[in-house]
Amino acid sequence: MSDINQPSKDSRGVSRRRFIAGTGSILGAVSLAGRAAAAPAPTVTDAASIPSGAHVPVLVIGTGYGGSVAALRLAQAGVDVQMVEMGMAWDTPGSDGKIFANTTSPDNRSYWLRTKTKQPLSNFLGFPIDRSIPRYTGILDAEEMGQIIVYQGRGVGGGSLVNGGMAVTPRRENFGAILPSVNTDEMYSTYYPRANTNLGVGLVDPAWFDTTDCYQYARVGRKQAQRSGFPFVFVPDVYDWDYMKQEAAGTVPKSALAAEILYGNNYGKKSLQKTYLAQAKATGRVTISPLHKVTSVSPAAGGGYTVLIDELNTNGDATASKTVTADRVFFAAGSVGTSKLLVKLKATGALPSLNGEIGQGWGDNGNVMCGRANHLWDPTGSLQSSIPCGGIDNWAAGGAFAEVAPLPTGIETFASFYLSITKNPNRAQFTWNAATGNVDLNWQTAWKQPAITMAKSIFDKINAKEGTIYRTDLFGTYKIWGDHLTYHPLGGAVLNKATDNYGRLRGYSGLYVIDGALIPGNTSVNPFVTITALAERNIEKIIATDL
Repeated sequence: MSDINQPSKDSRGVSRRRFIAGTGSILGAVSLAGRAAAAPAPTVTDAASIPSGAHVPVLVIGTGYGGSVAALRLAQAGVDVQMVEMGMAWDTPGSDGKIFANTTSPDNRSYWLRTKTKQPLSNFLGFPIDRSIPRYTGILDAEEMGQIIVYQGRGVGGGSLVNGGMAVTPRRENFGAILPSVNTDEMYSTYYPRANTNLGVGLVDPAWFDTTDCYQYARVGRKQAQRSGFPFVFVPDVYDWDYMKQEAAGTVPKSALAAEILYGNNYGKKSLQKTYLAQAKATGRVTISPLHKVTSVSPAAGGGYTVLIDELNTNGDATASKTVTADRVFFAAGSVGTSKLLVKLKATGALPSLNGEIGQGWGDNGNVMCGRANHLWDPTGSLQSSIPCGGIDNWAAGGAFAEVAPLPTGIETFASFYLSITKNPNRAQFTWNAATGNVDLNWQTAWKQPAITMAKSIFDKINAKEGTIYRTDLFGTYKIWGDHLTYHPLGGAVLNKATDNYGRLRGYSGLYVIDGALIPGNTSVNPFVTITALAERNIEKIIATDL
Protein backbone atom coordinates (compact mmCIF):
# COMPACT_ATOMS: atom_id res chain seq x y z
CA MET A 1 0.00 0.00 0.00
CA SER A 2 3.00 2.30 0.03
CA ASP A 3 2.20 3.84 -3.35
CA ILE A 4 -0.87 5.66 -1.96
CA ASN A 5 1.47 7.72 0.20
CA GLN A 6 3.24 9.25 -2.79
CA PRO A 7 2.06 12.31 -4.71
CA SER A 8 0.51 11.41 -8.04
CA LYS A 9 2.45 12.17 -11.21
CA ASP A 10 -0.83 12.17 -13.14
CA SER A 11 -3.70 14.14 -11.60
CA ARG A 12 -6.17 12.79 -14.15
CA GLY A 13 -6.61 9.39 -12.61
CA VAL A 14 -5.63 6.77 -10.06
CA SER A 15 -5.44 3.04 -10.53
CA ARG A 16 -8.17 0.86 -9.08
CA ARG A 17 -5.50 -0.90 -7.01
CA ARG A 18 -4.72 2.40 -5.30
CA PHE A 19 -8.42 3.08 -4.68
CA ILE A 20 -8.87 -0.29 -3.03
CA ALA A 21 -5.72 0.13 -1.00
CA GLY A 22 -6.96 3.48 0.23
CA THR A 23 -10.53 2.53 1.00
CA GLY A 24 -10.48 -0.95 2.42
CA SER A 25 -12.57 -3.84 1.21
CA ILE A 26 -14.77 -4.08 -1.84
CA LEU A 27 -17.54 -4.83 0.64
CA GLY A 28 -17.62 -1.09 1.23
CA ALA A 29 -19.09 -0.59 -2.21
CA VAL A 30 -21.82 -3.08 -1.43
CA SER A 31 -22.48 -1.34 1.88
CA LEU A 32 -22.74 2.03 0.19
CA ALA A 33 -25.08 0.75 -2.49
CA GLY A 34 -27.25 -1.03 0.05
CA ARG A 35 -30.11 -3.37 -0.73
CA ALA A 36 -32.87 -2.08 -2.94
CA ALA A 37 -35.56 -4.35 -1.55
CA ALA A 38 -39.25 -3.67 -1.83
CA ALA A 39 -39.57 -1.55 1.22
CA PRO A 40 -41.79 -1.19 4.23
CA ALA A 41 -43.89 1.81 3.32
CA PRO A 42 -45.53 4.37 5.58
CA THR A 43 -49.28 4.37 5.74
CA VAL A 44 -50.85 7.10 3.64
CA THR A 45 -53.96 8.85 4.89
CA ASP A 46 -56.03 11.63 3.37
CA ALA A 47 -57.67 12.86 6.55
CA ALA A 48 -56.65 16.45 5.74
CA SER A 49 -57.51 16.26 2.05
CA ILE A 50 -59.02 19.48 0.74
CA PRO A 51 -62.45 18.87 -0.84
CA SER A 52 -63.23 19.85 -4.39
CA GLY A 53 -65.35 23.00 -4.45
CA ALA A 54 -63.73 24.47 -1.34
CA HIS A 55 -63.25 28.23 -1.06
CA VAL A 56 -60.27 29.19 1.08
CA PRO A 57 -58.83 32.58 2.10
CA VAL A 58 -55.25 31.48 1.38
CA LEU A 59 -53.81 28.54 -0.54
CA VAL A 60 -50.08 27.86 -0.13
CA ILE A 61 -48.56 25.63 -2.80
CA GLY A 62 -45.72 23.74 -1.12
CA THR A 63 -44.60 23.13 2.46
CA GLY A 64 -40.92 24.03 2.33
CA TYR A 65 -39.21 26.95 4.03
CA GLY A 66 -41.03 29.85 2.39
CA GLY A 67 -44.44 28.21 2.47
CA SER A 68 -44.07 27.21 6.11
CA VAL A 69 -43.15 30.74 7.14
CA ALA A 70 -46.11 32.18 5.23
CA ALA A 71 -48.55 29.67 6.72
CA LEU A 72 -47.41 30.29 10.29
CA ARG A 73 -47.45 34.07 10.13
CA LEU A 74 -50.79 34.23 8.29
CA ALA A 75 -52.36 31.87 10.83
CA GLN A 76 -51.00 33.95 13.70
CA ALA A 77 -52.64 36.96 12.03
CA GLY A 78 -55.99 35.17 12.14
CA VAL A 79 -56.11 33.87 8.57
CA ASP A 80 -57.14 30.30 7.76
CA VAL A 81 -54.56 28.66 5.49
CA GLN A 82 -54.76 25.57 3.29
CA MET A 83 -51.41 24.09 2.24
CA VAL A 84 -51.08 21.56 -0.57
CA GLU A 85 -48.00 19.37 -0.90
CA MET A 86 -47.10 17.14 -3.84
CA GLY A 87 -45.20 14.71 -1.62
CA MET A 88 -46.26 12.51 1.28
CA ALA A 89 -46.79 13.48 4.90
CA TRP A 90 -43.90 11.34 6.23
CA ASP A 91 -45.49 10.99 9.64
CA THR A 92 -46.12 7.22 9.87
CA PRO A 93 -43.45 4.51 10.31
CA GLY A 94 -43.16 1.61 7.92
CA SER A 95 -43.07 -2.00 9.06
CA ASP A 96 -39.41 -1.59 10.06
CA GLY A 97 -40.46 0.99 12.65
CA LYS A 98 -38.74 3.83 10.78
CA ILE A 99 -40.31 6.63 8.80
CA PHE A 100 -37.23 7.21 6.65
CA ALA A 101 -34.88 4.83 4.87
CA ASN A 102 -31.19 4.68 5.67
CA THR A 103 -28.77 6.34 3.28
CA THR A 104 -26.73 3.15 2.95
CA SER A 105 -29.82 1.03 2.19
CA PRO A 106 -32.06 2.94 -0.22
CA ASP A 107 -35.49 1.46 -0.90
CA ASN A 108 -38.75 2.67 -2.42
CA ARG A 109 -39.08 5.34 0.28
CA SER A 110 -35.89 6.92 -1.00
CA TYR A 111 -36.80 8.32 -4.42
CA TRP A 112 -39.64 10.21 -6.04
CA LEU A 113 -41.16 8.04 -8.79
CA ARG A 114 -37.96 6.38 -9.94
CA THR A 115 -37.28 2.72 -10.67
CA LYS A 116 -33.55 3.10 -10.05
CA THR A 117 -31.69 5.12 -7.45
CA LYS A 118 -29.86 8.22 -8.64
CA GLN A 119 -27.33 8.78 -5.90
CA PRO A 120 -25.11 11.88 -5.95
CA LEU A 121 -22.10 9.55 -5.86
CA SER A 122 -22.70 7.21 -8.77
CA ASN A 123 -19.61 5.07 -8.26
CA PHE A 124 -17.42 3.77 -5.47
CA LEU A 125 -14.11 1.92 -5.80
CA GLY A 126 -14.70 1.97 -9.53
CA PHE A 127 -18.05 0.20 -9.35
CA PRO A 128 -21.51 1.68 -10.09
CA ILE A 129 -23.70 1.72 -6.97
CA ASP A 130 -27.20 2.62 -8.16
CA ARG A 131 -29.79 -0.13 -7.79
CA SER A 132 -33.33 -0.87 -8.97
CA ILE A 133 -36.15 0.12 -6.61
CA PRO A 134 -39.95 -0.06 -6.78
CA ARG A 135 -41.61 3.09 -8.11
CA TYR A 136 -43.04 5.12 -5.23
CA THR A 137 -43.66 8.68 -4.11
CA GLY A 138 -40.42 8.67 -2.15
CA ILE A 139 -38.69 11.51 -0.40
CA LEU A 140 -35.87 12.59 -2.74
CA ASP A 141 -36.51 13.83 -6.26
CA ALA A 142 -33.50 13.56 -8.55
CA GLU A 143 -35.05 15.64 -11.30
CA GLU A 144 -33.10 15.52 -14.54
CA MET A 145 -33.49 18.82 -16.37
CA GLY A 146 -31.44 19.08 -19.53
CA GLN A 147 -27.84 18.84 -18.42
CA ILE A 148 -28.26 18.99 -14.65
CA ILE A 149 -29.80 16.86 -11.90
CA VAL A 150 -31.66 18.95 -9.33
CA TYR A 151 -32.09 17.23 -5.95
CA GLN A 152 -35.26 18.28 -4.13
CA GLY A 153 -37.20 17.10 -1.09
CA ARG A 154 -40.64 15.64 -1.68
CA GLY A 155 -42.96 15.67 1.29
CA VAL A 156 -44.37 17.85 4.04
CA GLY A 157 -41.33 19.88 5.01
CA GLY A 158 -39.83 20.08 1.52
CA GLY A 159 -36.07 20.40 1.34
CA SER A 160 -35.74 20.38 5.14
CA LEU A 161 -36.36 16.63 5.00
CA VAL A 162 -33.32 15.78 2.90
CA ASN A 163 -30.66 18.47 3.39
CA GLY A 164 -27.68 18.39 5.71
CA GLY A 165 -29.20 21.06 7.91
CA MET A 166 -26.32 23.53 7.47
CA ALA A 167 -27.96 26.77 8.59
CA VAL A 168 -25.60 29.43 7.31
CA THR A 169 -26.22 33.16 7.36
CA PRO A 170 -24.20 34.82 4.58
CA ARG A 171 -21.44 37.19 5.55
CA ARG A 172 -22.94 40.65 5.74
CA GLU A 173 -20.49 42.05 3.19
CA ASN A 174 -21.72 39.52 0.62
CA PHE A 175 -25.43 40.21 1.03
CA GLY A 176 -25.68 43.19 -1.31
CA ALA A 177 -24.67 41.01 -4.25
CA ILE A 178 -27.29 38.40 -3.32
CA LEU A 179 -30.42 40.54 -2.94
CA PRO A 180 -29.54 44.11 -3.93
CA SER A 181 -33.09 45.47 -3.51
CA VAL A 182 -33.39 44.28 0.12
CA ASN A 183 -32.36 46.41 3.10
CA THR A 184 -29.30 44.74 4.58
CA ASP A 185 -29.68 46.33 8.02
CA GLU A 186 -33.23 44.99 8.38
CA MET A 187 -32.21 41.50 7.36
CA TYR A 188 -29.35 41.27 9.81
CA SER A 189 -31.04 43.02 12.71
CA THR A 190 -34.48 41.42 12.41
CA TYR A 191 -35.15 38.72 9.85
CA TYR A 192 -32.04 36.57 9.98
CA PRO A 193 -32.22 36.41 13.81
CA ARG A 194 -35.94 35.60 13.58
CA ALA A 195 -35.31 32.82 11.08
CA ASN A 196 -32.45 31.31 13.07
CA THR A 197 -34.49 31.31 16.27
CA ASN A 198 -37.53 29.67 14.71
CA LEU A 199 -35.48 27.11 12.79
CA GLY A 200 -33.74 26.03 15.99
CA VAL A 201 -30.24 26.77 14.74
CA GLY A 202 -27.31 25.79 16.94
CA LEU A 203 -23.55 25.24 16.81
CA VAL A 204 -21.58 22.11 17.57
CA ASP A 205 -19.74 22.15 20.91
CA PRO A 206 -16.12 22.79 19.79
CA ALA A 207 -14.68 20.82 22.70
CA TRP A 208 -16.83 17.79 21.84
CA PHE A 209 -15.98 18.20 18.16
CA ASP A 210 -12.30 17.98 19.02
CA THR A 211 -12.63 14.59 20.72
CA THR A 212 -15.52 12.64 19.20
CA ASP A 213 -14.82 9.85 16.73
CA CYS A 214 -17.67 10.86 14.43
CA TYR A 215 -16.02 14.12 13.39
CA GLN A 216 -12.55 12.81 12.73
CA TYR A 217 -13.23 13.41 9.04
CA ALA A 218 -13.97 17.08 9.72
CA ARG A 219 -10.89 17.49 11.91
CA VAL A 220 -8.75 16.15 9.06
CA GLY A 221 -10.47 18.68 6.79
CA ARG A 222 -9.75 21.46 9.26
CA LYS A 223 -6.10 20.54 9.67
CA GLN A 224 -5.49 20.37 5.96
CA ALA A 225 -7.32 23.62 5.25
CA GLN A 226 -5.38 25.50 7.90
CA ARG A 227 -2.05 24.02 6.76
CA SER A 228 -2.75 25.55 3.35
CA GLY A 229 -3.70 28.92 4.83
CA PHE A 230 -7.48 28.70 4.48
CA PRO A 231 -9.88 29.67 7.28
CA PHE A 232 -11.90 26.76 8.66
CA VAL A 233 -15.22 27.86 10.14
CA PHE A 234 -17.71 26.03 12.30
CA VAL A 235 -21.09 26.15 10.61
CA PRO A 236 -24.42 26.30 12.49
CA ASP A 237 -26.91 23.53 11.93
CA VAL A 238 -30.48 22.55 12.80
CA TYR A 239 -29.53 19.20 14.30
CA ASP A 240 -30.15 18.59 17.99
CA TRP A 241 -26.55 18.53 19.19
CA ASP A 242 -27.46 17.16 22.62
CA TYR A 243 -29.16 14.26 20.85
CA MET A 244 -26.04 13.62 18.79
CA LYS A 245 -23.93 13.49 21.94
CA GLN A 246 -26.34 10.87 23.28
CA GLU A 247 -26.05 8.94 20.02
CA ALA A 248 -22.29 8.87 20.48
CA ALA A 249 -22.77 7.69 24.06
CA GLY A 250 -25.09 4.91 22.91
CA THR A 251 -28.05 6.02 25.04
CA VAL A 252 -30.55 6.85 22.23
CA PRO A 253 -31.36 5.39 18.81
CA LYS A 254 -28.75 6.49 16.30
CA SER A 255 -29.69 8.91 13.56
CA ALA A 256 -26.85 11.13 12.33
CA LEU A 257 -24.45 8.41 13.49
CA ALA A 258 -26.42 5.83 11.52
CA ALA A 259 -25.79 7.63 8.22
CA GLU A 260 -29.32 9.05 8.04
CA ILE A 261 -29.52 12.16 5.91
CA LEU A 262 -30.12 11.85 2.16
CA TYR A 263 -33.47 10.07 2.50
CA GLY A 264 -34.59 11.67 5.74
CA ASN A 265 -33.47 11.65 9.36
CA ASN A 266 -35.57 9.72 11.87
CA TYR A 267 -34.60 11.36 15.16
CA GLY A 268 -32.24 14.27 15.63
CA LYS A 269 -32.75 16.75 12.83
CA LYS A 270 -35.07 19.69 13.38
CA SER A 271 -36.83 19.67 10.03
CA LEU A 272 -39.75 22.02 9.35
CA GLN A 273 -42.11 19.33 10.64
CA LYS A 274 -40.67 20.02 14.11
CA THR A 275 -40.38 23.82 13.85
CA TYR A 276 -42.42 26.14 11.64
CA LEU A 277 -45.00 23.56 10.58
CA ALA A 278 -45.51 22.32 14.13
CA GLN A 279 -46.16 25.90 15.25
CA ALA A 280 -48.46 26.48 12.29
CA LYS A 281 -50.56 23.41 13.03
CA ALA A 282 -50.78 24.41 16.69
CA THR A 283 -52.65 27.58 15.70
CA GLY A 284 -55.58 25.44 14.54
CA ARG A 285 -55.79 27.53 11.37
CA VAL A 286 -53.50 25.55 9.05
CA THR A 287 -54.51 22.43 7.14
CA ILE A 288 -52.13 20.42 4.97
CA SER A 289 -53.15 18.14 2.11
CA PRO A 290 -50.27 15.86 1.07
CA LEU A 291 -50.09 14.08 -2.30
CA HIS A 292 -51.83 17.04 -3.97
CA LYS A 293 -50.30 18.58 -7.08
CA VAL A 294 -51.43 21.96 -8.41
CA THR A 295 -51.85 21.96 -12.21
CA SER A 296 -53.41 25.37 -12.85
CA VAL A 297 -54.08 28.76 -11.27
CA SER A 298 -56.23 31.29 -13.09
CA PRO A 299 -58.42 34.28 -12.18
CA ALA A 300 -61.89 33.27 -10.96
CA ALA A 301 -64.98 34.98 -12.36
CA GLY A 302 -66.12 36.16 -8.95
CA GLY A 303 -62.69 37.26 -7.73
CA GLY A 304 -59.77 35.34 -6.34
CA TYR A 305 -58.30 32.40 -8.21
CA THR A 306 -59.47 29.04 -9.50
CA VAL A 307 -56.92 26.37 -8.62
CA LEU A 308 -56.93 22.94 -10.25
CA ILE A 309 -55.38 20.17 -8.19
CA ASP A 310 -54.66 16.49 -8.86
CA GLU A 311 -54.74 14.13 -5.89
CA LEU A 312 -52.04 11.47 -6.28
CA ASN A 313 -51.57 7.91 -5.10
CA THR A 314 -48.21 6.46 -4.14
CA ASN A 315 -47.63 5.33 -7.73
CA GLY A 316 -47.79 8.99 -8.77
CA ASP A 317 -51.10 8.53 -10.58
CA ALA A 318 -53.85 11.16 -10.37
CA THR A 319 -56.80 9.56 -8.60
CA ALA A 320 -58.98 12.67 -8.39
CA SER A 321 -59.13 16.15 -9.92
CA LYS A 322 -60.25 18.99 -7.71
CA THR A 323 -61.25 22.59 -8.27
CA VAL A 324 -60.69 25.02 -5.42
CA THR A 325 -61.18 28.77 -5.16
CA ALA A 326 -58.62 30.80 -3.21
CA ASP A 327 -58.68 34.51 -2.43
CA ARG A 328 -54.89 34.54 -2.37
CA VAL A 329 -52.29 32.04 -3.59
CA PHE A 330 -48.70 31.73 -2.42
CA PHE A 331 -46.31 29.88 -4.73
CA ALA A 332 -43.90 28.00 -2.48
CA ALA A 333 -43.14 24.83 -4.45
CA GLY A 334 -39.39 25.45 -4.45
CA SER A 335 -37.31 27.20 -7.07
CA VAL A 336 -37.93 24.56 -9.72
CA GLY A 337 -41.55 23.79 -8.84
CA THR A 338 -42.64 27.41 -8.63
CA SER A 339 -40.74 28.45 -11.76
CA LYS A 340 -42.04 25.56 -13.86
CA LEU A 341 -45.62 26.18 -12.79
CA LEU A 342 -45.49 29.93 -13.46
CA VAL A 343 -43.83 29.46 -16.85
CA LYS A 344 -46.55 26.97 -17.81
CA LEU A 345 -49.35 29.25 -16.59
CA LYS A 346 -48.03 32.22 -18.53
CA ALA A 347 -47.43 30.26 -21.75
CA THR A 348 -50.76 28.42 -21.74
CA GLY A 349 -52.82 31.53 -21.09
CA ALA A 350 -53.91 30.82 -17.52
CA LEU A 351 -51.91 33.82 -16.25
CA PRO A 352 -50.93 35.63 -19.47
CA SER A 353 -50.10 38.94 -17.78
CA LEU A 354 -47.11 37.54 -15.88
CA ASN A 355 -44.11 39.51 -17.09
CA GLY A 356 -41.11 38.41 -19.14
CA GLU A 357 -38.94 37.86 -16.06
CA ILE A 358 -40.82 34.65 -15.24
CA GLY A 359 -38.41 31.73 -15.66
CA GLN A 360 -35.30 33.93 -15.68
CA GLY A 361 -32.30 34.10 -13.36
CA TRP A 362 -32.05 30.46 -12.30
CA GLY A 363 -28.79 29.21 -10.79
CA ASP A 364 -27.31 26.21 -9.01
CA ASN A 365 -25.72 28.16 -6.11
CA GLY A 366 -22.40 27.29 -7.72
CA ASN A 367 -22.56 23.69 -6.46
CA VAL A 368 -19.77 21.30 -7.38
CA MET A 369 -18.47 18.24 -5.50
CA CYS A 370 -15.14 16.48 -5.25
CA GLY A 371 -13.19 14.02 -3.14
CA ARG A 372 -9.53 13.77 -2.20
CA ALA A 373 -7.50 10.66 -1.39
CA ASN A 374 -5.58 11.18 1.84
CA HIS A 375 -2.48 9.42 3.10
CA LEU A 376 -2.78 6.41 5.36
CA TRP A 377 -1.68 8.54 8.30
CA ASP A 378 -4.75 10.75 7.82
CA PRO A 379 -7.67 8.35 8.33
CA THR A 380 -11.07 10.04 8.23
CA GLY A 381 -12.88 7.47 10.38
CA SER A 382 -15.28 4.62 9.72
CA LEU A 383 -17.91 6.33 11.91
CA GLN A 384 -18.89 9.66 10.38
CA SER A 385 -21.74 11.90 11.46
CA SER A 386 -23.94 12.55 8.46
CA ILE A 387 -24.42 16.15 9.63
CA PRO A 388 -21.65 18.45 8.41
CA CYS A 389 -20.56 21.17 10.81
CA GLY A 390 -17.63 22.97 9.21
CA GLY A 391 -16.39 24.57 6.04
CA ILE A 392 -13.47 26.18 4.27
CA ASP A 393 -13.99 29.85 3.45
CA ASN A 394 -12.16 31.14 0.39
CA TRP A 395 -15.06 33.24 -0.93
CA ALA A 396 -13.28 36.60 -0.92
CA ALA A 397 -10.07 35.37 -2.55
CA GLY A 398 -11.22 32.50 -4.74
CA GLY A 399 -15.02 32.62 -4.96
CA ALA A 400 -15.61 29.36 -3.13
CA PHE A 401 -16.98 28.12 0.19
CA ALA A 402 -16.49 24.38 0.70
CA GLU A 403 -18.55 22.30 3.09
CA VAL A 404 -16.42 19.53 4.62
CA ALA A 405 -18.92 16.79 3.92
CA PRO A 406 -19.28 13.26 5.32
CA LEU A 407 -18.77 10.08 3.36
CA PRO A 408 -20.61 7.74 5.77
CA THR A 409 -19.91 4.36 4.20
CA GLY A 410 -19.32 2.51 7.46
CA ILE A 411 -15.72 1.75 6.49
CA GLU A 412 -12.47 3.68 6.59
CA THR A 413 -12.07 5.46 3.24
CA PHE A 414 -9.05 7.72 3.83
CA ALA A 415 -11.06 10.21 1.79
CA SER A 416 -12.05 13.82 2.27
CA PHE A 417 -15.26 14.82 0.53
CA TYR A 418 -16.53 18.33 -0.21
CA LEU A 419 -19.59 20.18 -1.50
CA SER A 420 -18.49 23.58 -2.76
CA ILE A 421 -20.62 26.67 -3.18
CA THR A 422 -19.02 29.03 -5.69
CA LYS A 423 -19.52 32.45 -7.24
CA ASN A 424 -20.52 30.90 -10.55
CA PRO A 425 -22.07 33.73 -12.63
CA ASN A 426 -23.96 31.52 -15.09
CA ARG A 427 -27.76 31.65 -15.06
CA ALA A 428 -30.31 29.52 -16.87
CA GLN A 429 -33.85 30.05 -18.10
CA PHE A 430 -37.03 27.98 -17.89
CA THR A 431 -39.11 27.92 -21.08
CA TRP A 432 -42.34 26.30 -22.17
CA ASN A 433 -42.00 23.50 -24.74
CA ALA A 434 -45.34 23.40 -26.51
CA ALA A 435 -44.41 20.26 -28.45
CA THR A 436 -43.89 18.19 -25.32
CA GLY A 437 -46.16 20.07 -22.95
CA ASN A 438 -43.26 20.43 -20.49
CA VAL A 439 -41.07 23.17 -19.09
CA ASP A 440 -37.42 22.94 -20.12
CA LEU A 441 -34.30 24.35 -18.44
CA ASN A 442 -31.40 25.40 -20.68
CA TRP A 443 -28.59 24.75 -18.17
CA GLN A 444 -25.41 23.39 -19.78
CA THR A 445 -22.79 21.21 -18.09
CA ALA A 446 -20.10 23.49 -19.51
CA TRP A 447 -21.49 26.27 -17.34
CA LYS A 448 -20.06 24.45 -14.30
CA GLN A 449 -16.49 25.24 -15.37
CA PRO A 450 -16.29 28.51 -13.38
CA ALA A 451 -17.43 26.57 -10.29
CA ILE A 452 -14.73 23.96 -10.84
CA THR A 453 -12.08 26.64 -11.28
CA MET A 454 -13.17 28.36 -8.07
CA ALA A 455 -13.23 25.10 -6.12
CA LYS A 456 -9.76 24.28 -7.43
CA SER A 457 -8.55 27.48 -5.77
CA ILE A 458 -8.93 25.52 -2.53
CA PHE A 459 -8.25 21.90 -3.38
CA ASP A 460 -5.34 22.23 -5.79
CA LYS A 461 -3.50 24.10 -3.06
CA ILE A 462 -4.39 21.52 -0.38
CA ASN A 463 -3.30 18.65 -2.63
CA ALA A 464 -0.01 20.40 -3.40
CA LYS A 465 0.65 21.06 0.29
CA GLU A 466 -0.33 17.57 1.46
CA GLY A 467 1.08 15.62 -1.48
CA THR A 468 -2.34 14.12 -2.14
CA ILE A 469 -4.57 13.60 -5.16
CA TYR A 470 -8.19 13.91 -6.22
CA ARG A 471 -10.43 10.87 -6.02
CA THR A 472 -11.67 9.78 -9.44
CA ASP A 473 -13.98 6.90 -8.51
CA LEU A 474 -16.98 8.82 -7.16
CA PHE A 475 -18.77 10.37 -10.14
CA GLY A 476 -18.00 7.91 -12.92
CA THR A 477 -14.90 6.42 -14.48
CA TYR A 478 -11.85 8.58 -13.82
CA LYS A 479 -13.93 11.69 -13.19
CA ILE A 480 -12.83 14.17 -10.56
CA TRP A 481 -15.68 16.70 -10.38
CA GLY A 482 -19.32 16.20 -9.50
CA ASP A 483 -20.46 18.83 -11.96
CA HIS A 484 -23.76 17.17 -12.87
CA LEU A 485 -25.98 18.27 -9.98
CA THR A 486 -27.19 20.87 -7.56
CA TYR A 487 -28.68 20.64 -4.08
CA HIS A 488 -29.42 24.36 -3.98
CA PRO A 489 -31.69 25.45 -6.86
CA LEU A 490 -32.42 29.18 -6.74
CA GLY A 491 -34.20 31.71 -8.92
CA GLY A 492 -36.71 31.60 -11.73
CA ALA A 493 -39.07 34.26 -10.31
CA VAL A 494 -36.57 36.81 -9.07
CA LEU A 495 -37.46 39.37 -6.43
CA ASN A 496 -38.06 42.90 -7.73
CA LYS A 497 -38.13 41.57 -11.31
CA ALA A 498 -40.76 38.87 -11.77
CA THR A 499 -42.30 40.16 -8.54
CA ASP A 500 -42.23 43.43 -6.68
CA ASN A 501 -39.78 43.88 -3.83
CA TYR A 502 -41.91 41.74 -1.48
CA GLY A 503 -42.79 38.81 -3.72
CA ARG A 504 -46.09 40.04 -5.17
CA LEU A 505 -46.34 38.70 -8.72
CA ARG A 506 -46.53 41.57 -11.18
CA GLY A 507 -49.78 41.65 -13.08
CA TYR A 508 -51.96 39.85 -10.52
CA SER A 509 -53.22 41.07 -7.18
CA GLY A 510 -53.28 38.30 -4.59
CA LEU A 511 -50.59 36.09 -6.14
CA TYR A 512 -47.24 35.80 -4.38
CA VAL A 513 -43.91 33.98 -4.64
CA ILE A 514 -42.33 33.27 -1.25
CA ASP A 515 -39.62 30.63 -1.79
CA GLY A 516 -36.15 30.17 -3.29
CA ALA A 517 -37.40 31.18 -6.73
CA LEU A 518 -37.05 34.78 -5.52
CA ILE A 519 -33.27 34.54 -5.03
CA PRO A 520 -31.22 35.06 -8.20
CA GLY A 521 -29.12 31.96 -8.39
CA ASN A 522 -26.65 32.24 -5.52
CA THR A 523 -26.46 32.98 -1.78
CA SER A 524 -22.68 32.43 -1.21
CA VAL A 525 -23.55 29.74 1.38
CA ASN A 526 -26.18 27.04 1.94
CA PRO A 527 -29.40 28.92 1.16
CA PHE A 528 -32.24 27.84 3.42
CA VAL A 529 -31.69 30.40 6.19
CA THR A 530 -31.77 33.17 3.58
CA ILE A 531 -34.94 31.73 2.02
CA THR A 532 -36.52 31.63 5.49
CA ALA A 533 -35.40 35.14 6.49
CA LEU A 534 -36.58 36.63 3.20
CA ALA A 535 -39.95 34.93 3.65
CA GLU A 536 -40.20 36.40 7.16
CA ARG A 537 -39.51 39.86 5.76
CA ASN A 538 -41.95 39.55 2.88
CA ILE A 539 -44.88 38.02 4.77
CA GLU A 540 -44.63 40.70 7.46
CA LYS A 541 -45.10 43.39 4.80
CA ILE A 542 -47.86 41.45 3.02
CA ILE A 543 -49.84 40.96 6.25
CA ALA A 544 -49.43 44.62 7.15
CA THR A 545 -50.53 46.01 3.79
CA ASP A 546 -52.54 43.43 1.81
CA LEU A 547 -54.92 41.78 4.28
